[in-house]
Amino acid sequence: MLAKESVKNFDEQLKKYADYVATQIAKTIEVAGGGRPSGYPQEHKAQNYVIEHMTPVADEVRTEEFKLHPKAFMGWVLIDGICMLITALLLIIYFFIAPIKGLVIVSLILTVISVACILGEFLFYKEFLDPLFPEREAKNVICTRKAKGETKRRIIFSGHVDSAWEWRYTYLGGGRLLTTIIAIGIVCLVVDLIIVILAACGLFTTWFLIIGRIFAIITIPAMILIIFFMNWSICVDGANDNLSGVFASMAVMQFLNDNDIRFENTEVVSISMSSEEAGLRGAKDFAKRHAKEFADSGVETICICTDTLRDFDDMGIYNKDMSGTVKLDAKTAGLVKEASHLAGLDLPYANVFFGSSDAAALAQGGMKACCLAAMDPTPARYYHTRLDTADNLDKRTIAAGVNTLLEAAFLFDEKGLDY
Repeated sequence: MLAKESVKNFDEQLKKYADYVATQIAKTIEVAGGGRPSGYPQEHKAQNYVIEHMTPVADEVRTEEFKLHPKAFMGWVLIDGICMLITALLLIIYFFIAPIKGLVIVSLILTVISVACILGEFLFYKEFLDPLFPEREAKNVICTRKAKGETKRRIIFSGHVDSAWEWRYTYLGGGRLLTTIIAIGIVCLVVDLIIVILAACGLFTTWFLIIGRIFAIITIPAMILIIFFMNWSICVDGANDNLSGVFASMAVMQFLNDNDIRFENTEVVSISMSSEEAGLRGAKDFAKRHAKEFADSGVETICICTDTLRDFDDMGIYNKDMSGTVKLDAKTAGLVKEASHLAGLDLPYANVFFGSSDAAALAQGGMKACCLAAMDPTPARYYHTRLDTADNLDKRTIAAGVNTLLEAAFLFDEKGLDY
C-alpha cells in the first residue's frame, strides 16, 4: 500500500501536516526562548517540549544523555584565525626586518596547528579540540511506534533540534560574501604553509621574497576577518535548520497515530537529535550506542535524516556527505528516491560538498543512512543567521518532504530494501 492510498483526501492531509510542522516549529522556538545552542538550557527546553508533545503519540518516548564540548567544533575558526594572524606578523618581521630562522619555525608550527584544526574538526568531524572547551550535557529524544506483530524491520527518521551560532558574513552579505572570505582564508593558509616550509628549507630567492612579503601583508586582514567569522552573541532560531527536519520526522509518527495505522512488522522511530551543529555529536552518540545492537538483532534498520526543508528547487537525496568524503548507504538513498517518485517528485541525488549532516555520523558508525534536504547550497542568506525564523518557512517544501518520508515508510514496510 502507498501512503497516499492509506487515507482519504491524502492531499488535504499533507496540507494539514505541513501546517502541523510549521505550528510546532513556532511553538518550540517560543518555549525554548529562541536559539538552541547544543547542550545549553534552551536546547533542553526544546527537547522537553518534544517529549511532552510526543508522549501521547508514540508508544515509547525516551532520552539518551551524553556529554560534549559544544563550542569545540566551530571554535577551530577562532584558533586558526589567531594562529595565522601571529604567523603573518612573524613573517613580516622575517621578510622585512630580520630573517631569523626561529621565526619561521614558530610560524610553521602555528600553520600546521591551523591545518590540523581544519582537518580534524571540520573536514573529518573528529573530537579534536574538545578538551580545550567547556563540557556540557545534551540528550537525544527517541520516539518509537512499535510493530503490530514481530519486528522484522525498523525505519528511523531524524532531524536535529539544536541551532547554530550566527555566521556573521552570511548575514551581512549572503553566500557570495561567505564563500569569498572562506576562499581568501584558505588561499592564505595554503600559500603561507608553502612559504614557511620553503623558508625553513633556506630558500631566499627574489621571487620568494616578493611573494612572501605580499602574502604576509594580505594574511593580516584576511585573518582578522576569519577571527570575526562567528557571532557568538547570537544563536539563531533555526526554524528551517533544523526544526523543519525534527517535526517532519515527528509528522510521520503523528500521521500514523492520527489515522490508527500500525505496520505489521515494521517499527517506526522518530528522533529529535541533539548537537548536529556541534560536530554531529548527537548522531555519533546514537550510532555508538545502537549500531552493533541493530546489526546483531537481525532487524533490517535504516535511517533517513531530514535537514532544512526550505528551498523546493534544491530538494534532493544526499548520498555523499561530510564534504564529499563519506558515502551514504546507496540502497537507503535509492529507497528515498523511489519514495519521491511515489510522492509525485523526481528528486536528484545530491552531495554535501561543504559541511556535513547527521547521516554522515550514522554511516561512519555503521548504520545504513541517507539524508533528505532542501537547502540552497550557495548558501541562502537565512542559513545560520538570525533570518532563519518561523515566518521564513516554505510549507510547499515541508509538505513535499513529509510526503516523501511517508511514502518511504510505507514502501520500506512493504518491500524493505528490495524495492
